[in-house]
Amino acid sequence: MRFLILLCLAAPAALPAAASTDEAWESFRAEVRDGCLAAAAPLGTAVVEVNRWGSESHGAALVTLQTEAGEVERRVCIFDKRSKAVELTEPFGG
Repeated sequence: MRFLILLCLAAPAALPAAASTDEAWESFRAEVRDGCLAAAAPLGTAVVEVNRWGSESHGAALVTLQTEAGEVERRVCIFDKRSKAVELTEPFGG
């Protein structure tokens, strides 16, 4: 009986992990990619590598830009899961 009670109490903790489908994660990654590409577009040609899940509150991607001046920049793109706002960091390096 004690085991059954513990099982019932623990079961809801497992539900959030099962709530997202593969299709939902693919849709999330596409939304992050599209948002990051749009944010980077005025800066040059971008390649976006999306982190599979991000954090609990944000999506993240690495953005490699080829600027119109021919320079290559690396930036981080941050996607707010709640507001859908997208931000790019300043370039890494020099």
